[in-house]
Amino acid sequence: MPAGASQEGPWSGPERDSGGRSTHRSGGGRRYGGGRPHVDAPIPRALGRYVQAMGATSIRQRMRRDYFSLEVEDVEWVDDDGSPAKPRVTIDFEGPAEALRERFSDGEGGLLDAEQTDVAFRLQDSLDAEDATGVVSVTNRITGDFVLELNEDAEDVLRFIRAARRYGEQAPDADGGFDVHVCTDGDELQRHTKRTFLVYNEEGNLLRNHSLIPSGVEL
Repeated sequence: MPAGASQEGPWSGPERDSGGRSTHRSGGGRRYGGGRPHVDAPIPRALGRYVQAMGATSIRQRMRRDYFSLEVEDVEWVDDDGSPAKPRVTIDFEGPAEALRERFSDGEGGLLDAEQTDVAFRLQDSLDAEDATGVVSVTNRITGDFVLELNEDAEDVLRFIRAARRYGEQAPDADGGFDVHVCTDGDELQRHTKRTFLVYNEEGNLLRNHSLIPSGVEL
C-alpha cells in the first residue's frame, strides 16, 4: 500500500459556470468545483458534535473553501448499469500546504489515518428543493474538530454515495465503499478508504436511507 494510504479501520467550493452550476470534467473523472463491508471501528460520538457545530464553524485555522477542487471518478456506471467500480474522490488543496497538513496532524508527529476521520454531508436546503446544496466535511474522529469542509450540490454527493453503496452490495469482498485522495497542489498527502458517509438534513437529523452505513454498525 502506498505511503500515506490507509483504510478505515478524507473532501471548498465547486467550480461553476456563469449560471452557477457545477462544471464537469470530460474524460475519466467528473470534476465538481463542487451485503456491505464491515467496519472495525464504531461510529463515534464526535459526529453528534458535528451536527451541533455546523451552524457556527469553529476551526483552528480557517481555510478558504475556494482553495479546494474536487474530481470524482467511477460513478457513471451506477446510472448506466455498467460494471461496478469503487468510486474515488480526489481533493486538491491549492492553499498553504502546511495549513492542511496541520489539520491532518494526529498530534503525535504523524497524520490521521482512515479510522481517525469521518466524512459527512449536511444539507443546507430541503432535499426536495431544486438545486439543493450542502456542506461536505471531514472531521477528526477523536476530537470532533473539522479537518476540512466544502460546499457541494446535493445531487452530486448523493449520486456518489449511491455508487459507493451499490459497489459494496455488488462487490461484498471489496475493502471499502469509496476512496479519498487528498493532495496539495497535485502532490498526494493522504489516501484513505472509507466505508461510511453520513447524510444529515438541514435540521441536523440523520437521513439513513441516503447515507452509506455498513452492515453491523449501529448509530
